[in-house]
Amino acid sequence: MAELKIGDRALGDSCPCFVIAEIGHNHQGNVETCKKMFKVAKECGVDAVKLQKRDNKSLYTEAFYNSPYNSENAYGPTYGAHREALEFGWDQYIELKEYAQSLGLVFFATPFDLSSADFLECLGVPCYKIASGDLRNTPLLRYVAQFGKPMIVSTGGSTMEDIVRAYEEVMPLNQQLALLHCTAMYPIADEHEDKVNLKMIETLRRKFPESVIGFSDHSNGVLFSASAYILGARIIERHFTLKRNMRGTDHAFSLEPQGMRKLVEYLRRLKIGMGDGKKVFYEEEKPAIRKMAKTIVAARDLSVGDTLKQDDLCLKSPAGGLEPYHFKDLCGKVLKVGVKKDKAITFEHI
Repeated sequence: MAELKIGDRALGDSCPCFVIAEIGHNHQGNVETCKKMFKVAKECGVDAVKLQKRDNKSLYTEAFYNSPYNSENAYGPTYGAHREALEFGWDQYIELKEYAQSLGLVFFATPFDLSSADFLECLGVPCYKIASGDLRNTPLLRYVAQFGKPMIVSTGGSTMEDIVRAYEEVMPLNQQLALLHCTAMYPIADEHEDKVNLKMIETLRRKFPESVIGFSDHSNGVLFSASAYILGARIIERHFTLKRNMRGTDHAFSLEPQGMRKLVEYLRRLKIGMGDGKKVFYEEEKPAIRKMAKTIVAARDLSVGDTLKQDDLCLKSPAGGLEPYHFKDLCGKVLKVGVKKDKAITFEHI
């Protein structure tokens, strides 16, 4: 059974589901908004909050960085200016890390490039998230793996060959690897819900038994995230926002506090409700079963010496006498005492 430890949190089948609130850039480049999101996420019961870190000028081509960005969600006239407006620097990350820790939250981020990975390593994050778009970025995978900290790798927009390649690149360097099933649609429209493909979670658990498997969910609502836990996902990552109508590309498919709170509640209850898989007749079930189940009783007044026939017996509630599966054991037997109608017949009577 695969297990992973991030900070003081253990992840695996025997542990509560590890819930990540993906803040991304939903903070709109405002530290105070980001801190408020951390606080509300904590109140919802999540385990971790995650940001995204980019060294924008080295990440994008010069042409793309300087290209006009006319989206209604733009925070600058060019794509580069838009990205820079949303990016936090060192002092802001220090402040946010300390604030998250004061709340008891695990704080980490996704590095989109080597410079950002170095930035986060200097910051001292306890783990790393690798985005789906970098699943085939083996140089980044190897670079982050050599830090020796847990890695959570999303697998959206990939083939099994891509996942196996990433796994084989990381594991020789770092066995602390978790894989998140993911569908890279933002969001997953209702007409494409078949592409959520939750059974892939079971496939990943079979294929990679040494790794904790999770689910990065971009669907609407909490149904698929809760269902993923039942199928074996032990990490759930959801984009989080204070309000879906806030400006930004990710808010529309993010969970608001009410949804995140409901998701965490469901996951905690599911952990309890999953049980251990062993069938037990619980003491607490006995009153209901006694009321509903049947016992073998006399169908009419029966006398000493009567040979019991099928028509002499019937099954009625409540239980308490011989179980119905003894019906055939009584047929053909001779009564040594009389039994009144509706009275239970026992082996002592024959």
